[in-house]
Formats: sequence, structure tokens, C-alpha cells
Amino acid sequence: MTAVTAARPVRAARPRHLAGTGTLLRLALRRDRLMIPAWVLALGLTVAAMGASFEAVYDTAAQRAGLAASMNHNGSMRALYGPVFSDSVGGLVAWRMAGFGAVLAAVMSLLTVVRHTREEEETGRQELLSAAMVGRRAPLTAALLTALIANSLLAALIAGGTALSGRPAAGSLALGLAIGGTGTLFAGLAAIAAQLTESARLAKGLTGAVLGLAFALRAAGDAATADATSPLTWLSPIGWSENLRPYAGERWWILLLFLAATALAGSTAYTLTARRDLGMSFLPARPGPALAPRSLSGPFGLAWRLQHTTLLGWAAGFLCAGAVFGGIAEGASDLVGGNQQTREIVERMGGQQGLTDAFLATMAGLLGMVASLYAAGAVLRLRGEETGERAEPVLAGAVGRLRWAGSHLVIAYGGTAVILASGGLALGLAHGLSADDLGGQMGPVLAAALSQVPAVWTLTGLAVLVFGLFPKATPAVWALVGGCLAIGWLGPSLKFPPWAMNLSPYSHLPKLPGADATAAPFVWLLALSALFALLGLVGVRRRDIG
Repeated sequence: MTAVTAARPVRAARPRHLAGTGTLLRLALRRDRLMIPAWVLALGLTVAAMGASFEAVYDTAAQRAGLAASMNHNGSMRALYGPVFSDSVGGLVAWRMAGFGAVLAAVMSLLTVVRHTREEEETGRQELLSAAMVGRRAPLTAALLTALIANSLLAALIAGGTALSGRPAAGSLALGLAIGGTGTLFAGLAAIAAQLTESARLAKGLTGAVLGLAFALRAAGDAATADATSPLTWLSPIGWSENLRPYAGERWWILLLFLAATALAGSTAYTLTARRDLGMSFLPARPGPALAPRSLSGPFGLAWRLQHTTLLGWAAGFLCAGAVFGGIAEGASDLVGGNQQTREIVERMGGQQGLTDAFLATMAGLLGMVASLYAAGAVLRLRGEETGERAEPVLAGAVGRLRWAGSHLVIAYGGTAVILASGGLALGLAHGLSADDLGGQMGPVLAAALSQVPAVWTLTGLAVLVFGLFPKATPAVWALVGGCLAIGWLGPSLKFPPWAMNLSPYSHLPKLPGADATAAPFVWLLALSALFALLGLVGVRRRDIG
């Protein structure tokens, strides 16, 4: 009897760590009742509708076979999209969306998990909840379950939507699981980052860096081999997604890689959360000097202190990306051969000024579209300072609202130019060296990268507008930026109608280098950006803070 009595506390203690998980899960789903459906529907319906687009553009088996052969022939295009494993409509859908969809699912997951873990601790809400009957592991469990539900819905929508559109059921299921599995894995990686870092911003940045590395490894591996067998490809979860090979003899055993990696990431996160105090991290900030430097005497110095690490990280990433794509640009001229369809795709993406210039223009446009993610994050840092109640002490002093907001916006606008210049320099340098024409290529390629600034600033101004006038709707900024990315990435190859292409500011820019350029589109985009920012700042000045 004594032994049984002594054993009871041990058995009863375990569930206490998960106490309140159901309540926190319902709270997380309620808070994300708009964001998760927006992500799932936008991505899922895009994948489901992709087959019809390919059937309309490439309506014969011969055309699809020619497209597949052309894409697989050149490492430049394999680095962008991956190899084509089947020339069926389903195979082309998987080629176009397995990697791209996996990246977007990973972004959705990392934002979800960090929001419900580290961000809750950073704002102090988790400490309030933990004062009630909430177990130590309940917040992390609720966050992971939220991400799992989102990715499960996404996988089901992709599998069901593509199957109902006429694609084979097995391939549809494999494509859904590949994209959903990647998202679930990055939910676990985001959970680890939330334990390691001291702030939500750093957790998102660390997980985003891992995602960028995974994409770079996949791109380098696919550029080296035409069948995705490179060790670099196998080091990347995005490479696993494409190697599952939906509609091309599915490799179901690859799902075990996702399962094992996700279980390892989740168990690591649980181990770390059990070994730290609430609000603490394993990578704490270094203690600052006893006396603050003179640069922190004003709001700009504070904004720079808060955002300079992110800016430097983005600049370094653009340097690496520019160097990689510049090194393979010279091979773009070998892509077409006699295939007119592929020539049309490249020209729609980068212009009709020659295939090498068209490829460089495509890369410059890609850098510009990705730079909008940095700009949106830099602007929305204002919202983080506001909701974290760190803006009020600053504004309580001799600092006006416009001066406070303007200090962050200088970094958002100026940082965009810095990271695009970094990418343009690396792109021009690598291409100039590979073409033995450094002097003739550096200037035009750098100018092509910087020509994307007005379009990025337009989206930046739109983010300011939303923050100033509709602060509770700031998550919608990511949807707007993601929509422009989707238009630029998918529109040219799927022949989106002109009205759809014109929704993106990038569609109005000349295809540099090589194309004729006039000042009109740059002036109009800059004017639109200024108007958006002005309206947003008026809203910041007039509305309540917090």
C-alpha cells in the first residue's frame, strides 16, 4: 500500500506539464482565425489551380515534353525551380510548386509558432497565463498543434484540390504531404529558435536563415545534377519535398525523413523549454556598457540598435545569393537551343534583350521581390514596439510620434537600397568574372538591382499605410507582399492576364539590364510610395498608440 501511494504523485505529475493545452490551443486558433485561413486558402488554391493553367498554356503532350526537357537541360533554371521528373500536367505542377509551396508553408509555420511562444513571453502575456493552471510545456504544445493543424489543412486542400481537378490521387496526396511536411518540420525548428533567442524578432530571423540555407543548398544541388541526387539537395528539407516526386513514381519512404526530423526538432524544443526560466533564453543578449553611447540619445540611434543586426544579415544573404546566380548566368544562353516555348518563358520573365540579360533581369527582379520581405519586417517593427509597450516610454519624453516612426522608416527605406546594392554588386561581380567582362557588366547589373528600389518602396509605403490607419490589420501586409511574390514568380510562365500582372508594382519596371528605360514608371512608383507613407504617418499622428 505504501509503494502504491508513493507512486501516485509520479504518475500524476506528468500531465501537469500539459495542463491547459486545450485552452491555449483554442486561444491560438481564435487569434489566428484570419491569418491561418488566408495562408491555407491562398497557397492551397494556387496549387490546385496550377494544373488548369498548365493545360491552357501547354495543351499538348509534345509541348509539355519540350518544356520539361528544356528546363532539365540547364543548371540555371534547375537552380531556380528544380528538375522536372515528369512531363505530365501533374508533374509540371509538382515541379513548379513543390519547392515554392514548401518555402511558403515554412514561413507560415515559423510565424505561427514564434507568435504563440517567444512573442507571448516577450510581451508578458505568457507570464500572466502561467499564473493560472497552465503547464510548463502547454504553450509550446499549443503552438506546435496550431502549426500542425494549419499544415494538415493545407496538405488536405492541396491533395483534394489537385485530385478533383483531374490529377492522379497518389501524386496529389504526395504533393500535399510534401508541402505540409516541410511546413511542420519548420514549425519544430522555429520552436527550437524560440527557446534559443531572447526575442521574437531573433527567433524569426534565425529560422528564416535556416530556411534560406535550405533553399540555397537545394538550388546548388539541383544546379549540379539534373536528377536531384546531389548530397547538397539531400541536406535540404526543400530537396526532400521535390525528391518525394509527386506524379513521377512517388517515393513514400521520404516521408519518414520528415517524420524523423520533425520528431527530433520537437523533442529538442521540449528539452530546451524544460531547462530555462520563463522569459529567459539560451542565447541571452550581451550586457551593454555602463554608460550608453551618444548614438542612443535620439530615436534614430535606438532604431538602428534594434534593427542593424537584421539589416546586416539580409545584406550578407543577398551577397551570397547574388554571387551564386551571377556565376550561373552565363549558362542561360545554352538553355533554349531550338525550343521556342522556353525562349518565350525566359523573355516574359526577363525581357527580350538576349537570354543572358533576360536571366540577369530575372535575378534582379527576384532580389527586388525578396527585398520587400525585409522592408515589410522593418516597418512592422514599429507595431512590435507599440504592442510590446516599448513605444510609450520613448514617446513620453521629448520625442514626437513622427520622429519616432520616421527613425524606423529611414532604416526600412535605406536598408532596402543597401541590401539590393549588396546583391547587385555580387551579381555583377560574379557574372563579370565568369564572362571575362567585369568592367562592362558590373555597372549595368548593379543598376538593374537598384532599379527595383521604387517597387520595393511602394510596398514599404503600403505597409506604413496599413500600420498607420489599420494597425490591427498589419498581418495583412505579409499577404500583400506574398501576393506580389506569387505574381512575379508564377505569372510569366503561366501567362497571367495583364490586369493580374499589373497588380504588382514590379510588373511596371523595365527589364534591366538591356531593355530601354524611361523615367515615368520610376517617378510614378516613387510618388505612390510617398503618398502611402504620408497617409500612414497622418494615421500614426492621429490615432491612439497601443
